[in-house]
Amino acid sequence: MTSPTTRPSAICARGVVKNFGDTRALDGLDLEVSAGSIHGLLGPNGAGKSTAVGVLATLLTPDAGTAEVAGVDVRRGQEVRHHIGLVGQHSAVDEILGGRQNLVMFGRLSGLRKAAAQRRAEELLHTFGLVEAAERPVATYSGGMRRRLDIAAGLILEPDVLFLDEPTTGLDPRGRIDVWALITGIAARGTTVLLTTQHLEEADQLADRISIMKAGRIIAEGAPDALKRQHGGDRVEITVPRDLDRLPGSFVITDEAAGVITYPAPDGARDLIEVVRLLDAAGITPEDISLRRPTLDEVFLALTEKEES
Repeated sequence: MTSPTTRPSAICARGVVKNFGDTRALDGLDLEVSAGSIHGLLGPNGAGKSTAVGVLATLLTPDAGTAEVAGVDVRRGQEVRHHIGLVGQHSAVDEILGGRQNLVMFGRLSGLRKAAAQRRAEELLHTFGLVEAAERPVATYSGGMRRRLDIAAGLILEPDVLFLDEPTTGLDPRGRIDVWALITGIAARGTTVLLTTQHLEEADQLADRISIMKAGRIIAEGAPDALKRQHGGDRVEITVPRDLDRLPGSFVITDEAAGVITYPAPDGARDLIEVVRLLDAAGITPEDISLRRPTLDEVFLALTEKEES
């Protein structure tokens, strides 16, 4: 994988402010997304994720700061729109029309000639596995199929940057996995993806880098594993049957009733060996022992709660 620092920027925002009356939705947003990457934008409700996407996708005008997408200032809306695709939280396709008719319609609305729109629709139907359902009304599609069609519509102009706002909302696990595979394939073909989501597992699976928002600004950023190391830390988790009072001082009791204890493990497997040695010296035989990395959920909660304290 190419290092983000060696890639050109597909999205660059500096000090972006957006107000809605007395409410400041974006409070000096700084965001940089490398070309060809999948970048996750996370945050609690009201953090400003959708507002950020709105500004970058030219749906909203920033009140202050600068932002460029595909090298074009977002205030030059019409020019930016030639470079982007946008898939919102809610389906934008017509349920009465079939999949092929929808894609041709989106192509025509995007300025393609009829023949070009038909060719592009056919390509996307094959890419997204919708050929057999192409003539059926979208109302008969499953949630996963409908979401695939939504994403296909967002790619009708082969955009440089694709904005996906909560792309798997309402999907079952199978549908989510299918959409994840599509997103990975889109990025592999060179399209930059900015993904907003409240499913932290989704960001962990897909994103090259993650930005965590709180109150309209970025409070942490990095690769998923780097964020876990910086803000969580590996630990050994042990279940012991009894004798908690005989534990050496470095252990922390996390669930006394269940006999669960932890030990910090910045050196990974080396610390796991040390834990076994300490327990053996104390005459304690563990029932279970494992090396555990913090989840992105734990990092997210730690960061957002820290900001509130």
